[in-house]
Amino acid sequence: MGFHAQQAQPLVARTAISKPQARDLRPVAAAVIGLLLSSAALAQNAEGSTPATATATTATTTLPEVTVSASGTNRTVDDMTTPVTVLQGDELVQKRGASLGETLANEPGIQATHFGAGASRPVIRGMDGARVKVLNDGAVIQDASTISPDHAVVSEPMLATQIEVLRGPSALIYGAGAIGGVVNVLDNKIPTKVPEKGYEGQVEVRAGTGANDAATALSLTAGSGPFALHMEGMARNADDYRVGSGWGLGNKVDGSRARNAGGSIGLSWIGDSGYVGLAYTRTQARYGLPGHNHSFEGCHTHGLHLHCGGHDGHDHGDDDHDHDHEEEGVPVVDMHSERYDLRSEWRQPFAGVSAIRVRGGVTRYHHDEIEGGEISTSFKNRAHDMRVDVLHEPIAGWTGLVGFEAAQRRFSATGEEAYVQPTRTQSQGVYLLEERRFGDFGVEAALRHDWQSVYANDDGLVRKHKGNSLSLGGSWRFMPGYRLSAHVTSASRLPTAEELYARGLHMATSTYELGNPDLRKERSGNIDIGIARTAGDTTYSVNVYRNRVNNYIYGRTVDEHDGLQLLQYAQQTATFTGLEGQIQHRIDANWTVGATGDLVHAKLEDGSKIPRLAPVRVGLRVAGKWANWRSEAQWQLVKRQNKVADYETETPGYGMLNWRVSYHQTSSDGTPWQVYLKLDNLTNKLAYVHTSFIKNAAPLQGRAVSLGFIKQF
Repeated sequence: MGFHAQQAQPLVARTAISKPQARDLRPVAAAVIGLLLSSAALAQNAEGSTPATATATTATTTLPEVTVSASGTNRTVDDMTTPVTVLQGDELVQKRGASLGETLANEPGIQATHFGAGASRPVIRGMDGARVKVLNDGAVIQDASTISPDHAVVSEPMLATQIEVLRGPSALIYGAGAIGGVVNVLDNKIPTKVPEKGYEGQVEVRAGTGANDAATALSLTAGSGPFALHMEGMARNADDYRVGSGWGLGNKVDGSRARNAGGSIGLSWIGDSGYVGLAYTRTQARYGLPGHNHSFEGCHTHGLHLHCGGHDGHDHGDDDHDHDHEEEGVPVVDMHSERYDLRSEWRQPFAGVSAIRVRGGVTRYHHDEIEGGEISTSFKNRAHDMRVDVLHEPIAGWTGLVGFEAAQRRFSATGEEAYVQPTRTQSQGVYLLEERRFGDFGVEAALRHDWQSVYANDDGLVRKHKGNSLSLGGSWRFMPGYRLSAHVTSASRLPTAEELYARGLHMATSTYELGNPDLRKERSGNIDIGIARTAGDTTYSVNVYRNRVNNYIYGRTVDEHDGLQLLQYAQQTATFTGLEGQIQHRIDANWTVGATGDLVHAKLEDGSKIPRLAPVRVGLRVAGKWANWRSEAQWQLVKRQNKVADYETETPGYGMLNWRVSYHQTSSDGTPWQVYLKLDNLTNKLAYVHTSFIKNAAPLQGRAVSLGFIKQF
């Protein structure tokens, strides 16, 4: 199903939860913006009066350059005209969670769907599902996570070397449908260079108390001559996790245990002008589905009305069959994925072309939903994809790339919850990205054309769509260390197979879904304005945006029965308006303080609200370092979400305190190692996630302590 379906409330969600009042944070956001703008003005005056001093300060505190692979032309964060988030190194280690959504959930403008411990997908600027594209080094991850929030993303943060999140013109080259944003996960599975000493690697082990979890990861790259071989693997095991104090359903989330393992092997040929490599990756996961509601078995539709139980109207499904299922416990997902990857880059192949990059893959994805020891539903996804980027030399001062991508996806579901008939989706896209600098001004533009065919095997229906997209952005370094940016985007998103052809009961989200084969393409018009300071003792970035989506596709609730919602996919205009920002101040050589915040308001044209809209958040951070020690404390306030859609309940706010400390050292052979300690939710706060379908059945984890060790060699 699409994540934009209306909020479903399983029977367990009817348990009352408290709704403490939280202060309106709009004055806080306004104050933060005012502070940032005033600091820019003060800095301008200071630099005007004492240019030598100001320049010296800036030079000593400029942030290190970070290359953004997903930019298409390998630009640095400071050169980007669009908002970008990059996690790498120690920051990635400290923020890494068991899933991609959990890893990114506290970044400005990003939250997560949270479906227990096994599945969690990023929500960017209030958008999720197919509107957020997840990539692995530029190649689309072909799993089933866009279909439903209880399906895990096949990407392991523990093996990632860098995670990038971006929007705007650069995101357009990876698909016009990614109107929320693009998440690009980088790894070393295909080596691009031969280790200087012939080999290099890393080992990591960690254990935690929140779910009695343990994890380990190992990677090794070895090479000789022009060849390099990379091997990596990881394993994680966690029991049901404990929640914060005061939950009416106990102290643990029943069925939230999760176990996963994966590994890959890759071989590359590396020459002076590029490389070509192949890799095989296998991933396995087994996790529970909390909040699964069996009382809806047998429910069906009469037109646009739900009917549950016998046709006499008195039987609501509470028969012996249902009680048997209750004794069987929580259903479990058993997932297997195999992928073959091709990556290649040929630099300076001939005159006028600076590089040719190729990314391709073949995926065999399968997962079973097991109830009572038997398979109830099976999902399969057979897919292949290919993209080719040609980067050209400067033409009249413009540099950029032209590219083509194609993909085919065969998806099928069989069993009790096969709410989507077998489908085949073929998609192609061509795109162009260009950029140029005019002194302190930078300009970036992108064009894209997509066409798609979606075949429904059972009904024999074919739906074809095509769309054009364009984006234009610019940045102005109006003084040293300061940047003002703006971009506008008009993008098309083509309907997914599930939105077109879904028809059936989905008990994981307590919905019965009706697709609409007459859906038209979405048209998104987005404007984003940002200001940033990238050098000096005080650095910050603030972005405001407005995204108007014509023909926005969403699950409209047309009937409800004891918490089960009948959703019919419909379209109308939706508007998203928001702000996100962060600020950091260096007190001295050892201490820094900072703050982050984000908010998004969204509504449909008829005045109704978007379901599961991300709440307002504000966070504070204090970090210090001395000798070989690093430490950081974070406190985040999440406001109560009372702007809810029909059939959706409000979610109380909360404040959560986390603390990190690590010790860094170097071995006698010169290789680094570190020990880290993470303490999450120190006050054991009971916290509900409004963006989750099962927020009441699976709150966030309570107090937890994790200890880890990393050694490079």
